[in-house]
Amino acid sequence: MPPSSTRPTDNLDDDDYPAFTMGRAAEMLSTTPVFLRALGENRLITPLRSEGGHRRYSRYQLRIAARARELVDQGTKIEDACRIVILEDQLEEAQRINEELRGTRTR
Repeated sequence: MPPSSTRPTDNLDDDDYPAFTMGRAAEMLSTTPVFLRALGENRLITPLRSEGGHRRYSRYQLRIAARARELVDQGTKIEDACRIVILEDQLEEAQRINEELRGTRTR
């Protein structure tokens, strides 16, 4: 049996593993490849490339894309939606770090 860190099933739990093709990602989000490319052009998500050069998306990237899609569906321009999602992500990270720091001070 291979070491636990190299089992193929480990990728199933990895939010950052680029498991989804552009077509499958677009299908899952009920959108188009053009929308996903626009998210890349606006630097919201950067898909990894397969050996053949095809875009691959992770579950984390799909969640980010889904949030942008919600905003666009509500009438927000795609450029603005990408900026909002980036700022939301930065705020969430800052809050997580803040909580960690508060936890270390109380010990």
